[in-house]
Amino acid sequence: MFIDHVIVEVSAGDGGDGCIAFRREKYIPRGGPCGGNGGKGGDVVVEASGHISTLIDLRYRGHYNAGRGEHGQGKSCTGRDGEDCVIKVPPGTVIKDVETGDVVGEVIGPGDRLVVARGGRPGLGNEHFKSPRNQAPRQFTYGGEGQRRRMEITLKLVADVGLVGEPNAGKSTLLSVVSAAHPKIADYPFTTRTPVLGIVRLGESQSCVMVDIPGLIEGAHAGRGMGKDFLRHIERCRLLLYLVDVTHPDPEGGYRMLRSELMRYDDVLLERPSVLVLTKCDLLERGVAGVSPALRGVHDRSVAISAVTREGLDQLLAVIRDALR
Repeated sequence: MFIDHVIVEVSAGDGGDGCIAFRREKYIPRGGPCGGNGGKGGDVVVEASGHISTLIDLRYRGHYNAGRGEHGQGKSCTGRDGEDCVIKVPPGTVIKDVETGDVVGEVIGPGDRLVVARGGRPGLGNEHFKSPRNQAPRQFTYGGEGQRRRMEITLKLVADVGLVGEPNAGKSTLLSVVSAAHPKIADYPFTTRTPVLGIVRLGESQSCVMVDIPGLIEGAHAGRGMGKDFLRHIERCRLLLYLVDVTHPDPEGGYRMLRSELMRYDDVLLERPSVLVLTKCDLLERGVAGVSPALRGVHDRSVAISAVTREGLDQLLAVIRDALR
């Protein structure tokens, strides 16, 4: 199951209280204060892991609590710090505070860490307050409270190339041919219900990550179809491929619709480098050569292909390689 959005509650640990104690030993009648400080509360940390691909583990555990700091003790003993709570998430995860709506941060690459809730400060023991004028202090402080937050955690897949197209435009077929991915392929719309990643080899020493998202229909930005929930997964893509079926009743209109939906979702996506990919050319009498120059000229960078006969795929991979450079 592909889960890319969850809401969890996190609680950092409270700090330990300081201690009031005095040194009592034989032959040392006035040993002085020896109350130690408390320990710091544990933090709640979000860490990106390359071994995780969805947020499904977080969906069934709504609360994350870090350890509290131990109280200070006599003989100048400081309490132990609370244990941090580490939440493992996939790379490309964004964390937002539900109450304020502010973005706390994001973890992009494996190993990135982000503290989302800080533990409480440690309390001070009476040894901290000793001075020449106050040689037997009885002051101490309580440990601070750890942060409590309600967090919205959203996954945005990290990929180099994003496939954008209407249902049955040939996105899944293309991904299955140029990579080892096995997306579901059928002759009915919306066979792709979750994003699918694939590794595409562009040369002997170069490869890229390609993501296939569910098909876009007109009004996807407003919630129609399945596109709105998954459009976030192309926000990080460096290159967008607009896939348009050459047998479409109005291929140019279909291309303009895709651009319009992206603009209404986030107009920044229109500034992203892109390539127009004309698919299913094997259904034309002359194949790739049968694509009209007018249709090719709709975009300044276009490639006609047939994933079934593999015609035009080498040219497409070369264009992708040059664009990613």
